[in-house]
Amino acid sequence: MDFIYFDVGGVVILDFSKTNKWDELLENIGVKGKDKGELNRIFTEEEYRFCAGEKDADTFIEILTNRFNLDLPENYSFLDDFVNRFESNPLLAEIIRDLKQKYQIGLLTNMYPNMLDGIKSKGLLPNVYWDVIVDSSEVGFQKPQAEMFKLAVDMAKTPANKILFVENSKMHIDAAKKLGWNTFLYNPSDVKNSNKELLNLLNW
Repeated sequence: MDFIYFDVGGVVILDFSKTNKWDELLENIGVKGKDKGELNRIFTEEEYRFCAGEKDADTFIEILTNRFNLDLPENYSFLDDFVNRFESNPLLAEIIRDLKQKYQIGLLTNMYPNMLDGIKSKGLLPNVYWDVIVDSSEVGFQKPQAEMFKLAVDMAKTPANKILFVENSKMHIDAAKKLGWNTFLYNPSDVKNSNKELLNLLNW
């Protein structure tokens, strides 16, 4: 391998993946009972547009206030509420700093507009130079679209079979495999073993 792409949420940082943080967010803003199912359905539809950069995540506030009759603070930001619940992954951050000595590294991530900037401003990312950052909200494609991975290959200037993709979604892993990438499925609920297995894969 010559280049390693890392997913952000659920890998480089610990987001909502395999946690109850989403339910906590809904409860905190006043979404209860059967409204949770309806909100989840609507959010799934809207999230695709967020990740494609077509809409700002804070446009969801209008749906929350009108559709679900929520009384949110005047300065409430749905995007900030998301980011403020994220945590760093310090054990992996240390590994990434070491790997940077041998490999080129990049981020390949589905993001909402301005979300990555929010993550950076909170100091959640490892303090390293990323050779490439492919942010769905900026490029207009998102995982698992093949175009997202083909663009990432072009930006890395590295053949697909020389790239390792560290990702926590099996669906995205499978999409990368179809295009000839090497992959590693990261488990954010078992960081210690995931890190160990990643290092073993790299003979590190």
